[in-house]
Amino acid sequence: MIFTLMMCGFAGLAHADDLLGTASNSVPTKPPVVLILGDSLSAGYGIALEQGWVSLLQARIRARGLPHEVVNASISGETTAGGLTRLPRLLDEHRPAVMVIELGANDGLRGFSPARIEAALEEMVKLARVAGSQVLVVGVRMPPNYGAAYSERFQRVFVDVAAGQDVALMARLLDGVAEVPELMQADGLHPRASAQPKLLENLWPDLLPLLLETVAKPVE
Repeated sequence: MIFTLMMCGFAGLAHADDLLGTASNSVPTKPPVVLILGDSLSAGYGIALEQGWVSLLQARIRARGLPHEVVNASISGETTAGGLTRLPRLLDEHRPAVMVIELGANDGLRGFSPARIEAALEEMVKLARVAGSQVLVVGVRMPPNYGAAYSERFQRVFVDVAAGQDVALMARLLDGVAEVPELMQADGLHPRASAQPKLLENLWPDLLPLLLETVAKPVE
């Protein structure tokens, strides 16, 4: 009788283990996160949020069958210093598989030293990589009234950061947009809603390889 009870007990334990294993296996895997850390160009300044390129990115990711969830941590007016201050908490909260850094334009508009901008961007890239993120650095150009010397040095910041840290680069987010008045808002700095698909097209070829590297199965 005692032996029978013991066997029943063991059987019950084994059954419980099976149930626990089944429950554990049924827990869905958290989708990889794409964290966008940017300024007004990514925050959708002057347009509806769903019209912005970041929202269009999430729609394209789903249409391509990729599992990624996009988190937009962009703030209008953000500088590289502000992004660097916020980044540790964002990395801890979201654990992004891919991080897009679209910052520096506001630093440039305020005439900040390119060396200062570069140092902040480098630190952000380092923090993201230590956290296990694939990184895409996104650059923009200064308006022509800032002078050729400053504009060229500013533009080189993004190239130097990406090369020095061995991360992906999309050097000109506003390429094909900033020079077309019909695609820009009245301030001449922010793209209209009609320009947002072009911004996504500019960025997509450099972002897609990082997305593919962070999924378990290949996606065409």
